[in-house]
Amino acid sequence: MTTEAAASTPTAISNTSAKRDYYWLRSFVAGGVAGCCAKSTIAPLDRVKILLQAQNPHYKHLGVISTLKAVPKKEGYLGLYKGNGAMMVRIFPYGAIQFMAFDKYKKLLSKKLGISGHIHRLMAGSLAGMSAVICTYPLDMVRARLAFQVKGEHRYTGIANAFHTIYLKEGGFLGFYRGLTPTLIGMAPYAGFSFFTFGTLKSLGLKHFPEMLGRPSSDNPDVLILKTYVNLLCGGVAGAIAQTISYPLDVARRRMQLGAVLPDSDKCVSLSKTLSYVYNEYGVKKGLYRGLSLNYIRCIPSQAVAFTTYEFMKQFLHLN
Repeated sequence: MTTEAAASTPTAISNTSAKRDYYWLRSFVAGGVAGCCAKSTIAPLDRVKILLQAQNPHYKHLGVISTLKAVPKKEGYLGLYKGNGAMMVRIFPYGAIQFMAFDKYKKLLSKKLGISGHIHRLMAGSLAGMSAVICTYPLDMVRARLAFQVKGEHRYTGIANAFHTIYLKEGGFLGFYRGLTPTLIGMAPYAGFSFFTFGTLKSLGLKHFPEMLGRPSSDNPDVLILKTYVNLLCGGVAGAIAQTISYPLDVARRRMQLGAVLPDSDKCVSLSKTLSYVYNEYGVKKGLYRGLSLNYIRCIPSQAVAFTTYEFMKQFLHLN
């Protein structure tokens, strides 16, 4: 039997299909683990960010550091991790979809549409971020609601109760997608510039700075790998640039997500109205960019860990 004939047999086709499915699963796991590791390192900062963004009445008069000190006094140290269970449930599929989709979109744009160079990283990153958001948005909303609660004033008793309450009282299934528009608009530049910056810095490092190279990939010696600290640096810079560009949209997203939890929710019914209200009521520094210093503190290590972990998982799961 010829090679071509053997390749077309049902057994060969089945084996090829199985390998593709296995690769898909490994890619999914790699992205999920990267997302979970990244978010686990910054869970307390995430809680504080939500409290400050949405002007929680118990903490709105405080700054970042004073809020980090005040939360344990009022709610115990576990208060810093409130909503983190929902975050982990959400972030695994989010990270998995985002990283996996980025690779798929990059190949699609390059092979099918002929788009290459730096621009395809920007476009692929934006599309991947939006895809991940759409798939996991209800979990993000529930996590934000749980994180906004303060001890003694609980509206929801847990993840399941939050889903049930929102579904019954806020418009059914569509209630879980309140604030989706600003999220997608904000995610496009955030994910796009994040992947674009990391990919560009990585390419520059591999091409022009041989002293930054680590050992070649264990599963593909032709693939060059940057040292861990270089990946961390590239990821941190990527996160800082992306956050600066998209932060006001993130503020609007959170306020729209929290909805009826906020006393001024009637003024936050659309992206334009929310941005206008926050700007007129609180200004730029204390409104649209409130909590940005905290976001730098959290996004830099988060993106650094995410990209570095994903690069490691690609080697560990033989994705190169």
